[in-house]
Amino acid sequence: MASITTPPTRSKPIVPRFTIPCGDHVHSVPSRESSPSSCDTADTPDGSRSSSRRRPSFGSIKEDTDGIAQSFVDTHHVPSPKEQKEPEPPKQERQEMQQSPDFCCPCGGFLGWKQIRLSGKSLSRSYGDLRGLGNLQAKGWAWDTTEAGRELVPPKEQVPVIEEPQTPAGIPPGTSAMEKLPSEVLDQIISHLALDIPPNGYTPRNVDLVCCLLTSRTLHAATLGVLYRNMTFPHSIIFSKALNHISSYPALGTLVRRLDFSHFTSVGLGRTKQMNAEIQNLTSRTLLQCLDLLPNLRECLLQEHLEGDLSVDVIRKLFMGLPILQAVDLCGCSTNSFSAVFQEALTGGPALPMSLSNLKRLSLHECSTIPAPMFDFLLPRLINLTHLDLTHTQINDSALFAIPETARITHLSLSRCTRLHPPALIKFLTTHPAVCDSLVFLNLLTDATRFRLLEEDDVTALLPKLPKTLRSLNLGGARITSDHVPLLLPLTKHLEELGLSSADLTVQDVNTFFARTKENAEPSTLCYLDLAKVNQMTIGSIFNMSTCLLLSDQSYPLQVVEFSEKIITPLRERSKTQRVSVGWTVRELGRRGWYVRDPTSMPSCPIDDGSRSWKMGARWWGMRKIPMAIGDVGGIYGHYMFKK
Repeated sequence: MASITTPPTRSKPIVPRFTIPCGDHVHSVPSRESSPSSCDTADTPDGSRSSSRRRPSFGSIKEDTDGIAQSFVDTHHVPSPKEQKEPEPPKQERQEMQQSPDFCCPCGGFLGWKQIRLSGKSLSRSYGDLRGLGNLQAKGWAWDTTEAGRELVPPKEQVPVIEEPQTPAGIPPGTSAMEKLPSEVLDQIISHLALDIPPNGYTPRNVDLVCCLLTSRTLHAATLGVLYRNMTFPHSIIFSKALNHISSYPALGTLVRRLDFSHFTSVGLGRTKQMNAEIQNLTSRTLLQCLDLLPNLRECLLQEHLEGDLSVDVIRKLFMGLPILQAVDLCGCSTNSFSAVFQEALTGGPALPMSLSNLKRLSLHECSTIPAPMFDFLLPRLINLTHLDLTHTQINDSALFAIPETARITHLSLSRCTRLHPPALIKFLTTHPAVCDSLVFLNLLTDATRFRLLEEDDVTALLPKLPKTLRSLNLGGARITSDHVPLLLPLTKHLEELGLSSADLTVQDVNTFFARTKENAEPSTLCYLDLAKVNQMTIGSIFNMSTCLLLSDQSYPLQVVEFSEKIITPLRERSKTQRVSVGWTVRELGRRGWYVRDPTSMPSCPIDDGSRSWKMGARWWGMRKIPMAIGDVGGIYGHYMFKK
């Protein structure tokens, strides 16, 4: 979703709000088109205004939809020289960009439009009047504004005469075919209109949902469920507004299924650490208060920017106080204070239940300070576990075997877990009922210069016993040689991702995956291949089409090849000077670089956008963090998945 550059101004924009009349009450709901990053000023503790412009989330990335794999977008916007030289827009134009309408949305006990007040004044006596007023504006809605205390009211002669809406003969209001659909079907249809909230400026979002709210009572009820199902908070101000509103109307809290802080950051708010401590928008107290109001919460996505607000009571609430919570993500929480809170929450006070049957997906990605005994204490209780991300943690062999046999793990990441021993790991992966026949995603990536988990004999013992359910396998850092190619070849008939970084392989070994022979008649299914730090892969060998099949049409459906900086740098320079395209493009993000096949180079083949069910919403290849919820990748989760 493209961001819109905000005009340089110091005035305070009016936050759009829509009202929901219900029975005898008219209450306001903060519009999802508002974002704290769309403000140019910030409150200070003394009540004054700071003119520092709020910046997007630090390290936040989003996917690009241009059709080429590995197309990433950093949400941090740096004005171009042209933008910086552009003159400041006129005052009236700035004001229009800042001010947005009051949306009016009827629900259950709605008795009519007569008493609805817009901007403090009754403007409508009927639905027709409201619609007439809306037609005055290019945006389709009407609102009041003042300039120097003078009300700007459209001239009466410009008000079009609109009759009350008429329904077709024989069809009473509220009985259209659309409104007769089952609520489950309506929910599925309206869900396609919902958009994830990006942490940038004036980007329009969920405008279509607001339109549905205005259509009818039936669609209003169905749309409210979609609007509140997934709550994403990029900044503490948005969280505070949502908490205040749900506290006033607790029924809305029962609609929330996902609490998403993957975009959250306090960086760029123009405040010091002391100011953030004094402005009590998001604290351990308010976070606990929010969780208490969400009895039907299923997914809670947290991360390192909130670890200071994760108190003992909050952790206990997540593991013991939400009976249908299925997914918890604590990505990047690695301070010693968090580790102490985590231990006290699980082992002190009320005893943790022996069975946490509701919790199915758990991510402790990069939670490196949690001590090993905590895994022995927690994992045996996860009897229905399906997703487990323990990247860079202190998990040991005993904790792995403590996982209940009733679990059916499809996604498992044990990357950079230095306390694991190869014999125990191989035995667990090949014999334990929780993983031996259910794995779809397995990440065993290590940095061979620091720690090597699997030696040559370990790889030989593991490869023949891996299940055919696997779609993604990362053995980066393992000691893989040419002798393992016959064992890898059967895997390339069902794997879509294969990580072989630091492997001791030749160009001929890689060709074996794609060459069509009598012994290898079945085509490869590989779409992504990680060959970073494979010494024999050089620029000369890659572009020698007579000896290397990697970039040829024969390697299709291969879309992405990951290389180290040593290869990516000359590839980047080559693409700048080469007149004729070879059909491949360099893509980079953070520490990683890819050579990506251009879909237009093979027009006869169907375009593959990279979407797979096991990716849970992501389209890019080579993710290193397991998602805990289905949705578009963004925020700091995208940083850990593809940037590190």
